[in-house]
Amino acid sequence: MLCVFQLKQNVNQMDLKKIIAISGRPGLYELVTQTRSGIVAQSLLDGKRMAMPITQKLSVLGDIQIYALQGEVPLEEVFKKLYDYEEGAAARVQPKAPVQELEAYFFEVFDDYDENRVYASDIKKVIQWYNLLLAKNWRPEQEKPKKAKAPAQKSSSKTKEA
Repeated sequence: MLCVFQLKQNVNQMDLKKIIAISGRPGLYELVTQTRSGIVAQSLLDGKRMAMPITQKLSVLGDIQIYALQGEVPLEEVFKKLYDYEEGAAARVQPKAPVQELEAYFFEVFDDYDENRVYASDIKKVIQWYNLLLAKNWRPEQEKPKKAKAPAQKSSSKTKEA
């Protein structure tokens, strides 16, 4: 007997390596499983599952980098900046806002981004994705506090001399 089980994870506990954007399709998708001929993904918008061929162009959110003046910054860090800036709320600006408004907002959130290489369409996607993930109860991973090394205690081994 073949036993099939559905792997369900909370999006807020999910790594962005399991969230994908599919070229030509709106919204984001959760990677459910890999098959021999592609993947099975579930829409975060409506929950529908679909099989994608291996030739379909996919972007894994965990692998996306945003151009910054000092290099590239992972998309997850940009989402964390948005989350902190908005104090856990949805973005104040709508993705369909005028270009100048989008760029001004993004500069407030992420002032190090490279204005020459990050286009308004990229900013729109980042805001749309952030709002969608937030609506699905996604929260950025909290960094684990680094434990301060306690000073090594010297053992007081007093030996009696005979």
